[in-house]
Amino acid sequence: MHEASLAGGILKLVEDAARREGFSRVTTLRLQAGQLAGVEARALRFALEALAPGTVLQGSLFEIEEPPGQAWCLPCGQTVSIARRGDPCPGCGHYQLQATGGTELKVLDMLVQD
Repeated sequence: MHEASLAGGILKLVEDAARREGFSRVTTLRLQAGQLAGVEARALRFALEALAPGTVLQGSLFEIEEPPGQAWCLPCGQTVSIARRGDPCPGCGHYQLQATGGTELKVLDMLVQD
């Protein structure tokens, strides 16, 4: 499960910010994991909850937004919504799609306690 590795990277990012900014605890961590990012949101939440005890994330609320996937269809020249990589264009049925949205995994913001 690569979500455990991703959770470890997120924890390091948050702990680095805590040292730099001088806060002791995160109360809410808001993330964005697009539908095309290859991240299972439930597994990521589970991994974060498992890593949290004894860290600045202990007791945090994890909010994970999942923006829909979007792609540019080369044959029909339209931006379309897709649920997974490898799906055909819902308009023309071709598979020549370039992902343009829903590919991100990022920390949006966090509420912290001093």
